[in-house]
Amino acid sequence: MTATVPAPWTDAPTTARLVLADGTVIEGQGLGATGTAVGEVCFNTAITGYQEILTDPSYAGQIITFTFPHVGNVGTNIEDTETSNLASLSGVRGCVLRASITEPSNYRAAEHFDLWLKARGIIAIAGVDTRALTGLIREKGMPNGVIAHHPSGNFDIGQLKAEAAAWPGLVGMDLVPDVTSGQSYTWDEMRWVWGEGYPRNVAPEFHVVAIDYGLKRNILRCLANAGCRVTVVPATATAEEVLARQPDGVFLSNGPGDPAETGKYAVPQIKKLVASGKPVFGICLGHQMLGLALGATTKKMHQGHHGANHPVKDFTTNKVEIVSMNHGFAVDRASLPNGVVETHMSLFDGSNCGLALDGQPVFSVQHHPEASPGPQDSHYLFNRFANFMRAQKGTPLVRER
Repeated sequence: MTATVPAPWTDAPTTARLVLADGTVIEGQGLGATGTAVGEVCFNTAITGYQEILTDPSYAGQIITFTFPHVGNVGTNIEDTETSNLASLSGVRGCVLRASITEPSNYRAAEHFDLWLKARGIIAIAGVDTRALTGLIREKGMPNGVIAHHPSGNFDIGQLKAEAAAWPGLVGMDLVPDVTSGQSYTWDEMRWVWGEGYPRNVAPEFHVVAIDYGLKRNILRCLANAGCRVTVVPATATAEEVLARQPDGVFLSNGPGDPAETGKYAVPQIKKLVASGKPVFGICLGHQMLGLALGATTKKMHQGHHGANHPVKDFTTNKVEIVSMNHGFAVDRASLPNGVVETHMSLFDGSNCGLALDGQPVFSVQHHPEASPGPQDSHYLFNRFANFMRAQKGTPLVRER
C-alpha cells in the first residue's frame, strides 16, 4: 500500500498592495475592483454593517481598515445601501480586510460581497494583519496611502510610493461636490421594520428641507419616523432657495472632507438659515459647519473616530450613550464663542460632540444618531428636533425617547 504524500504548502499569490506615504508596503490578496486608488487610511471598529459603512458618503477619499476579521460573510443587498441616491457612489477609495471573503450566509443576501465591490469600483486587499495596521494608525495617525489590485501581482512599487507621498491629504479638500445629489427630491420612507421592510410616512406633521452634503438614507428615515416630510436639496442650494420652500425646519447633513473648505460656500448660507429663526439640526459635517457659522473653528484629528461603540455624554440629560461615529475633523471645543453651549462630549478623548445656540432652536451633534450601523441610543435627537418645530407651531410637545 502506497502512502499518500500531502501536497506541499503554498501561499496564495499576492495580487494586491497597500503602500503608505512613509514607504511601508503591505502585501495581500486582491478583491473587488482592479486598478489603483489613493486616499487616507483609517480604521473602523464596528463588528457589523460593512455595507452601510462602505456606502456612507462621509468616507469619501478614505481607505477603510476593518478591525472585525469577518467582512462579507452576510453578503450584500439593496436595502442596506446608505448613499441617498442609489445611482451614486460613496467615494470610498478602498478597504482592507483580515480574512478573505466567504460565501454569503444570510437570508437577506442578494449578491456576493466581492461582486458588489467590483460593481461599485472599490478595491480591496485581504490577508492583512489589521491589528498591526490599526496599531500603526493609533500611534502615528491616519496615513495617506495607495491601494492597488492587479491579477498578475506585478506592481511598480516606486511609483506607488511616489503617488502615496504626493497625495495632499484631506485638509483643504472639498469632497462634497462628488457625493451631493444633483437635484432636489422628496422623501417619506421610514425606518426598517422586521418582516415588513420600509413603511411610508403617509401623514407627516412637518416639512423639513435637508441640505445634502453627503446624506445617509437612514438619517432621512429617522426624520420621517419623527413625523417629517423631507425635501432634499443639493449642497449648493442657497438659504433663499431653502426658505422659499417654507420648511418648518432645516437639516444640515453629514458628508466628507474638510469642513472649512466646504464651509467657504456653505457657511454663509447656514448663517442666513440660523438668522431666519427656523429650527436647525446638523449631524457630522453639518455639525462642524454649523460650528463654523456660529464662530467656532474646526481641526484635523490625529486618528479620527470611526466605529459603532463610542461613549458620548449628553450634558442636557447627564446620560451616557453609545453612538456611531465617523469623522476625521472636529469642532475645537476651546473655540466655542459666548452663547454657544457644548451639549455632548466624547468620553474617549474629550473632543466636542455637540453644540446648541443658547435660547434658539439650533443644535447639532458630531456623532450619527441614525446609527446605521450601530446602537439606537441617540434616536431621541430627532424627536428633540421635532419638538422645536412643534414649539414654533404651537402644538403639544412629545417626550423624547
